[in-house]
Amino acid sequence: KPSRYIGGEINSVVKDLDRIRLKFALAFPDVYEVGMSHVGFQILYHILNQDQEIACERVFAPWPDREKFLRDRGSPLTSLESSVPLKEFDVIGFSLQYELNYTGVLNILDLSGIPFLASDRGEKDPLIIGGGPCALNPEPLADFFDAFVLGDGEEVVLEISRAMITSNEKSETRADLLIRLSHI
Repeated sequence: KPSRYIGGEINSVVKDLDRIRLKFALAFPDVYEVGMSHVGFQILYHILNQDQEIACERVFAPWPDREKFLRDRGSPLTSLESSVPLKEFDVIGFSLQYELNYTGVLNILDLSGIPFLASDRGEKDPLIIGGGPCALNPEPLADFFDAFVLGDGEEVVLEISRAMITSNEKSETRADLLIRLSHI
């Protein structure tokens, strides 16, 4: 079903990525049909794209046929709206709805060429944030994420995004950004 990967659905938002200040990839570590059935994911997408300074694009775990296609060609996993490789985003926010998603997170990172461990990521790598019900016990995934949102993401996602924009403007290090985020 290639329509899972081409975008262009009603209510999808495509922004000029050269005119925004933060590229936010909203990731669901399961297939398109499962991710799009989750209302919270759609709410976050809508909230982020209402801000003219932020471009929020979606990414889902591919079905095995698409994964094989990407791996055989050495192609990275890309966003749905603009087909931008995930490694080029400023932040990737994962919706962690259930424990079986954990391997999907690692697979998305692997397909994107992003190091698994937060300690192995550099200043140019996207910030990896987790949220949702499984973030309430973040310890099993702590080594793979830079930060977690505890509670409702829609309450803090814009505050996190603005903190990232401010941090970028001030040319802060990744460590400085994490300290800034820890106050939210």
